[in-house]
Amino acid sequence: MVRTMGQSPAATDSHIDRAEAARYALLRRLAPAMRHNLVVNLQPIGMIYEVLDRRLRAAQPDLAHVQASAHKIHGFARAALASCLNVVTWLAPEEGAVTTVMNGTRECTALLATTLSFRGYTLRNLGTPLPGEVRLSAMRNVLTAALIQATDELPPPADVQLTTASSAEGLHVLLQVGKAEGEAGIDATRGYRPLAWSDVQALAEAEGVQLSRPAAGQVVITFPWALAASA
Repeated sequence: MVRTMGQSPAATDSHIDRAEAARYALLRRLAPAMRHNLVVNLQPIGMIYEVLDRRLRAAQPDLAHVQASAHKIHGFARAALASCLNVVTWLAPEEGAVTTVMNGTRECTALLATTLSFRGYTLRNLGTPLPGEVRLSAMRNVLTAALIQATDELPPPADVQLTTASSAEGLHVLLQVGKAEGEAGIDATRGYRPLAWSDVQALAEAEGVQLSRPAAGQVVITFPWALAASA
């Protein structure tokens, strides 16, 4: 964090501490979703192994099927390794990493979709492809924190909708959360505390992102462009 004119070292340290505490809380809340994503590609490997083992025990193994099963194991293993490496970048962000609007919003919503569904929320990503890129760590930290905080604030069942718009100052992401018909799901906050709006503000400040709540159930996040968007 860059210290502004007139800002004391103690104030700067306080901002850093708040951001670090918020980041820890966010990662604790994201842990179940990350665990699910890691297991998705590991579970099929055991199943395919059992099929492969039975085929190899046959009097005359069908080598074509054996080769196909081995190829599937290889594919899932590579996908699992990629998932592990990706999780590491959440814990230790790569300096200067950027993402497109679609890739960034899709990654964040895909990560939380299953968890939010279990909790009784329907998440819809209605973002559209837009020119320009934003910092990956800013998108990951602030957007996921805003999604979790907004749903912590409004009990399920509820709908969560994400839309995007472009401007000269940056990428605008609008989150809208509203009550819906249905049943409440599992309370995921029991494993760790709910996220507060102050947590989202601390992360946004650390990432140089602007936040606003123009109306009840609405959050607008403005991510500065990493590079000037093409005309």
